[in-house]
Amino acid sequence: MSRRLDAPQSGRLDDGAEADGPLEPSVFVIFGGTGDLARRKVLPALYTLHATHCTPSGCVVLGVSRDAEMDDAAYRALAADAVAATLPAGAARAPVTEWAERYLYFCTSGAGTDADFAALRARIEELERSFGYPPNRVFYLSLPPSAFTPTVEALGRAGLNRSEGFTRLVIEKPFGRDLESARALNQLVHHCFDESQIYRIDHYLGKETVQNLLVFRFANAMFETLWNRDHIESVQITVAEEIGVEQRAGYYEQAGALRDMVQSHLTQLLSLVAMEVPSALDADSIRSEKVKALRSIASIETDEAVFGQYVAGMVGGKDAAGYREEPGVAPNSRTETFVALRLELDNWRWQGVPFFLRTGKRMLRRLTEIEIKFRRAPVWMFRTTHTEELRRNTLLLTLQPDEGFSLFFDVKAPGEPFRMRRLPLHFNYASTFAAIPEAYQTLILDILRGDQTLFVHADEVETSWALYAPLLDDRTRPPVHPYPAGTWGPLEAGLISSR
Repeated sequence: MSRRLDAPQSGRLDDGAEADGPLEPSVFVIFGGTGDLARRKVLPALYTLHATHCTPSGCVVLGVSRDAEMDDAAYRALAADAVAATLPAGAARAPVTEWAERYLYFCTSGAGTDADFAALRARIEELERSFGYPPNRVFYLSLPPSAFTPTVEALGRAGLNRSEGFTRLVIEKPFGRDLESARALNQLVHHCFDESQIYRIDHYLGKETVQNLLVFRFANAMFETLWNRDHIESVQITVAEEIGVEQRAGYYEQAGALRDMVQSHLTQLLSLVAMEVPSALDADSIRSEKVKALRSIASIETDEAVFGQYVAGMVGGKDAAGYREEPGVAPNSRTETFVALRLELDNWRWQGVPFFLRTGKRMLRRLTEIEIKFRRAPVWMFRTTHTEELRRNTLLLTLQPDEGFSLFFDVKAPGEPFRMRRLPLHFNYASTFAAIPEAYQTLILDILRGDQTLFVHADEVETSWALYAPLLDDRTRPPVHPYPAGTWGPLEAGLISSR
């Protein structure tokens, strides 16, 4: 690969809620409450918030699914098993069981008829009366995208989109599959809910290291003064996964890496790196600057994008099947599992600085990293010594794993002849802080607080879909290049850095 695109080196408050004040008691309704996401992420996060006394006033969890055979007892057993599986080795299960027995309930959604949602409303009101709670409700759509529209419409018809307390709607990605569908979904949701009630969740924004981008940039003047075209040569954002499509072929065949990762996760990271200084640390101010940054991105040409699809190879010393050999994948599939892009922003801060985005499955290792390459010194005074060509100072922000950052700079190596070595100034989260909260804990706590800072606004969704529209159109879509599993992607990805 080329030098620039090379292998990585390592709120707004709704309903008058107080973001930092005590949480009000509420009923947390999980549509898809027996599904994979609920079991792996949402239920464990809710339990952790309870166990760490973040919800002292109480939070009743009501799981909802079409399973007519499920009842309160069965749901509590399922949830307790799911939460216990996430606990550290040797941790006691009794507190999990106690939490489930007191706070977990179940309601079938049946066929999703108006009568079914009327029964759901009655169950919510019954729980509120039983616990003495005000009508504070969170509706979490842990559902396939195809179920978003009928569920939102049914909530509106049942009158569950408003209450005398607060009502909040949480929607998982993907929010639409292109600009047209995203606009239609926004219009539908806005017909039933105000924007101040809507929490479009992107779990990357809940990561402590992603939030630290704001602190790193804006609380440390030495970096913010360098954060522009005069000092930075390029920015590269990498989200690499070792895993393949796993059991998600049905979804992934319809999505691909551009929809699954670039439009959401990588675009959010890009906006945080590129945004101007917000006027305040609140949802509206931050969202406004993020949208401005996205709208300044120049139109993407097809030759500035490379798509790839993994073929058989070695990952972690083990044989890995190719994408087309995965269960549920069409034998002639052209779905991309890798995307590399070259973007430029037409604004004063970033004019002429390329931003490279890269993501892929079955890559050499799991890594989420932002690489900032600073410009060379204008004069190379060491040309007469036995040193290598002047290298750029580089800042690596590692978001996962081994969260932290490294700033690479040159020092003189001891002895003769005169030589220089490139060394890192390093910070690691794990060695400094006892524990880092899981992303869903942070995001669910913000939902309960009514803080939308870490959530995606309607304008952000539509702006990002519009940006990638040419790459989603079959008429202008780039060709898909093969790359062996266990590598950093197709060799063609290196070509975009020379344009």
